[in-house]
Amino acid sequence: MPLDQSFVGRSYPPTAPYEVGREKIREFAEAVGDANPAYTDPEAAKALGHPDVIAPPTFVFAIAFRAAGQVIEDPQLGLDYSRVVHGDQKFAYSRPVRAGDRLSVTSTIESIKSMAGNDIMDVRGEVRDEAGEHVVTTIIKLVARAAEED
Repeated sequence: MPLDQSFVGRSYPPTAPYEVGREKIREFAEAVGDANPAYTDPEAAKALGHPDVIAPPTFVFAIAFRAAGQVIEDPQLGLDYSRVVHGDQKFAYSRPVRAGDRLSVTSTIESIKSMAGNDIMDVRGEVRDEAGEHVVTTIIKLVARAAEED
């Protein structure tokens, strides 16, 4: 059964703050093979005008995807996560994520479409720091594949 269009626009409560640590940034940069010194060396980051090391642009995905779990696990939505694949990801930054940031995410269902029996849902995540300032907006596209015919 297709996902209910009335969920478009539904927002979920902000997540508890996630504290961004230098070591998490270093591990992520290493995992994605990005040797930019601004990700590991506080002095290199300061030379670029940042107060501390910054995170690679895709670092925030882990925080935003965890927040999107509120949408995915909403029993009223009825999403069968066993059939979901990640379709796309977008980021729109106001500023880089920095070590020491305490970030919260508010997730909103941006759109729901049905195509060829598949449900395609965009979840927008508004990521803000502890002062309430916007850091980045993420869009996660999830595709719930149609059930196979017997």
